[in-house]
Amino acid sequence: MAGMKRAGLLAALVLTAALGACQGPLGESPEGVPVALESIDGAPAPIRTALVDELTNAATDRKVDLVGASAQARYRVRGYLSSSTEDGETKVAYVWDVFDSQKRRAKRLAGSSPVPASSISTLDKAALAKLAQASMDEIAEFLTASKSETASETPAAPETAIQTAAGPSDDSVVAMQ
Repeated sequence: MAGMKRAGLLAALVLTAALGACQGPLGESPEGVPVALESIDGAPAPIRTALVDELTNAATDRKVDLVGASAQARYRVRGYLSSSTEDGETKVAYVWDVFDSQKRRAKRLAGSSPVPASSISTLDKAALAKLAQASMDEIAEFLTASKSETASETPAAPETAIQTAAGPSDDSVVAMQ
């Protein structure tokens, strides 16, 4: 009987390792891809500060090299928050625009989540932590994919370039403002 338990445990360990291998190379992380958090719009200063703290914690947990806005970085991130209430349920929506070194949007990440608050200005630490974790999961996933593409020297084309007011025929790209 003890032999069957060991065999079952061994089988479970082998299956777990095999499933883990399906997730990508072991040790794959966004580490070494510096990203600067430029701004977060749509939230009052105290909430913005608390969210930056939670994003920093989430970045550390995911091995994202979050650097200051004035530091050299491969990517720069700008965030936007908004809230809406429908049928008594408040949701916070977020958008993270990730810009490359040429100031072109490389990726837009977006999502929303129900929160136990009536507005952004009343979000508590737990809601901000949940928002930061979901956001940093998406940012880390993008950075890891970007790092893999850079390593194989087949960089992805930017998703969208921000054009000047002159329109799409103007080849110049507007810097993040």
